[in-house]
Amino acid sequence: MNGQRLRKVYQLLFEAHGPQHWWPANSGFEVMVGAVLTQNTAWRNVERAIAALKAANALSPEAMLDLSDAELARLIRPSGYFNVKARRLKALCRWYLDHGGRRRLRHWPTEKLRASLLSVHGIGPETADDILLYAFDRPVFVIDAYTRRLLGRLGHPHAQAAYDDFRMSLESTLGQDERLYNEYHALIVAHGKDVCRPKPRCEQCVLSTKCEFGSGT
Repeated sequence: MNGQRLRKVYQLLFEAHGPQHWWPANSGFEVMVGAVLTQNTAWRNVERAIAALKAANALSPEAMLDLSDAELARLIRPSGYFNVKARRLKALCRWYLDHGGRRRLRHWPTEKLRASLLSVHGIGPETADDILLYAFDRPVFVIDAYTRRLLGRLGHPHAQAAYDDFRMSLESTLGQDERLYNEYHALIVAHGKDVCRPKPRCEQCVLSTKCEFGSGT
């Protein structure tokens, strides 16, 4: 898919769904916590876990590290896999504080920051890129299941390629634009949840005339 076609897809999605105002959070650190909690669960469950952290005055790296693993797991229980995620959150908090927090990390080059995030226990490429894009405003396109499904059905040749190959293909085609990436990814998720499902609602899709899957070809 060339840049013109990818931007047309974006335009149609934006007209259909409107601005998404992602990521829904009050701080960059809250975005980071949400990126871990949303692994393998729906966002509504993440919201419940974050609300519990806020109610316990535990939505800071220092407060989380002061909790026992069991206490933190109890607070984030609505997000599922809570014991695993508690350990991952603590690893992320230690990394964050050890490197000076946002005050220092925001000055790091994107590739250095990404590589360091990927060294943290439980942080894979998708979670790292969520953090880079939505917490640090870096031009990194997030590849998730919605992106692969939608762009794969639209015929993107790299939709089933390795994560970084697909990511870099989109970034090189669209250019370095974090605002575009932010809204584009959010729109893909909205469309993937409501329309381009595993069993798609092609009759409701604004992209149906451009889609190989929907047209049956």
